[in-house]
Amino acid sequence: MLDFLNDLLWSKLLIVVLVGLGLFFSVSSRFVQFRYFSDMFRIFGQALQRKEGQLSGFQALMLSVAGRVGAGNIAGVAVAIMLGGPGAVFWMWVVALLGMATSYFECSLAQLYKRRETDGTYRGGPAFYILHGLGQRWLAVIFSILLLVTFGFGFNAVQSFTVATSLHDTFGLPTWISGVALVGVIGLIVFGGIKRIAAMADVLVPIMAGTYILMALVVIGMNFTEVPATLALIVKSAFGLEPAFAGGVGAAILMGVKRGLFSNEAGLGSAPNVAAVAEVKHPAAQGIVQSLSVFIDTLLVCTSTALIILLSGVYQPGSEMAGVVLTQTALAAEVGEWGRIFVSVALLLFVFTTLVYNYYLGENALSFFSTKRILLQAYRVLVMALVLWGSMQDLSTVFGFADVTMGLLALVNLVAIALLFKIGMRLMHDYDAQIKAGVEEPVFDASKFADLDIDHDAWNKKAETSSTEAAGKLAQSHR
Repeated sequence: MLDFLNDLLWSKLLIVVLVGLGLFFSVSSRFVQFRYFSDMFRIFGQALQRKEGQLSGFQALMLSVAGRVGAGNIAGVAVAIMLGGPGAVFWMWVVALLGMATSYFECSLAQLYKRRETDGTYRGGPAFYILHGLGQRWLAVIFSILLLVTFGFGFNAVQSFTVATSLHDTFGLPTWISGVALVGVIGLIVFGGIKRIAAMADVLVPIMAGTYILMALVVIGMNFTEVPATLALIVKSAFGLEPAFAGGVGAAILMGVKRGLFSNEAGLGSAPNVAAVAEVKHPAAQGIVQSLSVFIDTLLVCTSTALIILLSGVYQPGSEMAGVVLTQTALAAEVGEWGRIFVSVALLLFVFTTLVYNYYLGENALSFFSTKRILLQAYRVLVMALVLWGSMQDLSTVFGFADVTMGLLALVNLVAIALLFKIGMRLMHDYDAQIKAGVEEPVFDASKFADLDIDHDAWNKKAETSSTEAAGKLAQSHR
């Protein structure tokens, strides 16, 4: 049943929808992901800023990267190469570049339709823009259920399986011990809520991602003369010009799209839940920032893994090595056995932050139905149980279950974004107009969107204090 549903979703529906909508969003927005690419990096100026009781745009970015950078970047890339050949990496790049536009729109919409909580914080995401933007509560309910199952349960099992397998390969540690340890450590974090999660993420994420990329640069430096040929191999394999490698064009595209979405989550509907929490001046600003997390995840971290594997010479078509073991063996072949330990430690950090992020997304989905404490406690117990269960399962079962729920989740979210596309374009045009008028930081004026079901309390305070300058510059530009 899992194989049938995966084939239906990924071989027929999602490849067309993901790539097609990503291309449509890119062209229609005049490639917003590239027009504002340099502006994305301004967010790092907020690295040391903290807002009392709120998450900054930088913290929201780091939390998104924490969720995106995980088992998919180390084990997922290895699985894609083993089953789809080196060409799968090329299609991961394509999905990421187009997905940056999709992520821009979904995260901008999440900001627009966010709701202010009684404690002054925000909550939002696809369920909220489906409910308040489309007026379809039944679809919002379906999305929330899929989000809860996919991230709270399915993806946590995948992450737990990956780190348990890695530690078993490196240290011979029984997988169930890894599962128990993960349950204990994660429990200490998840009971602290979103603020504690964000505080952990914006410290750990830059360190772990930077260190991993640095290690890849070391491997690239050791094999510098072979890099052009390796990149050429990736491109040729993507179009079936390297028949020696497994799968052919169809398998390369299938695995590239599937593992690419699992890794960068663009269009999946996960990142908008975090994007909505940030305190920003304009919804489009957070959309631009969240596009950067897709770039970091796939173009930097996933490519790092792919080059480590392909430059090492360890990868051979038909090999029985798969997942994280392939990545560890490849790095060990380049730098020695300590490379195997490095991957295990890096993966442990990646998976740890991702597990916590996944937990938060599930909690956010649960809160859409009820905020009763007994349900929250039951959810936490189930998450811990699935983490332990995942650590002791096999690769096909864990990935098969996660792929089905992920595919259904993406389909619902992509339909919603497509239906709300015109509103997303209104936001973009408002932002573009202010930038053209010379406004350094565009400000959202909720009164211009009075026809929409948005929470004006979430925006009025910022609009009252900041919109005067923006309005003045716009008026001057019109004159």
